[in-house]
Amino acid sequence: MALLLGMESSCDETSAAVVEEKNGILTVRSNIVASQIETHRLYGGVVPEIASRAHVEAVSKVTAEALENAGVALADLDAIAVTSHPGLIGALLVGVNFAKSLAYANKIPLVSVNHIHAHICAAFLCHPDLKPPFLALVVSGGHTSFYAVNEKMEYREIGGTRDDAAGEAFDKIGRVIGLPYPGGAALDKLAYEGNPKAILLPSPALVGEEIALSFSGIKTAALNYLNGAEQKGLAVNRADLAASYTAKIVEAIAKKTDLALGQTGLKTLVLAGGVAANSHLRRALEALCQKRKVRLAMPSVALCGDNGAMVAAAGYFGFRAGCFSDVALNASALDYPEGVIGTSKPQSQKIDKK
Repeated sequence: MALLLGMESSCDETSAAVVEEKNGILTVRSNIVASQIETHRLYGGVVPEIASRAHVEAVSKVTAEALENAGVALADLDAIAVTSHPGLIGALLVGVNFAKSLAYANKIPLVSVNHIHAHICAAFLCHPDLKPPFLALVVSGGHTSFYAVNEKMEYREIGGTRDDAAGEAFDKIGRVIGLPYPGGAALDKLAYEGNPKAILLPSPALVGEEIALSFSGIKTAALNYLNGAEQKGLAVNRADLAASYTAKIVEAIAKKTDLALGQTGLKTLVLAGGVAANSHLRRALEALCQKRKVRLAMPSVALCGDNGAMVAAAGYFGFRAGCFSDVALNASALDYPEGVIGTSKPQSQKIDKK
């Protein structure tokens, strides 16, 4: 059995969680998330400096609460996992430095975690029998990427967006038409009230056999539609726009997912990331996988957003491989930095706590 503390602070959620591994099955013992949605709602988006300060204020409290709710002490932990990349650099530094201090002071092994990989690993918390290899699709505010994950839990990116992410595209148009922040969640609900064929919009799926998407075009088309209606003094049916916009984005993602499944031959699809909570996307991929006779593994909606439990789940695989970090661990805003500073090659998992 192993107990891991997972810490997440890559954007606007401060989270700590305790995950238990027993016989290869990962179970969430606690998962505390301090959200900053109300703080950033005033600005219509995340303000990095404000986010960083909020993490400083919350990190000690959420960590203590996670340990207390799990019924464990620091001395019981086998490892501490922390998101070190990618994300907002100031926000990441709060979590990384706190985790380093906690690990060093208590002689607990430290594991560096890639935020995107952590989203994928959230699926293991809801599907104990999930095994690689599989195709993973991460859809969030900053990413729309496809990964082939092999038996060794190695991630190979095989396609994705050329520019903006799907989550950003949803949030942007939601904000422009006056929906409450975050716009993507409200747009998801409003889309059920409109006609998905009412407004002609371009597809984000790039033409051809490449697993590639581009969301800048559909965003511009939606903005032009809104500006044109305003100049002509015409009322805009927000529900029709939400439905048409959502349908085109979901259709494009499903199309490229179908292509990725065909090219890789993989029989399991993992959907992850904040936009994995989008009900239209979940339904479309359920239909696709049923048609292809492919297994679909999705985290619960509660585990789609940023959280410490997914970090602990990803950290378990690093812990199992003996890939630890030292006090030189640094944060990086990049998806794939040139080596994560302070991360060692596989070594013994044992640290003398005396």
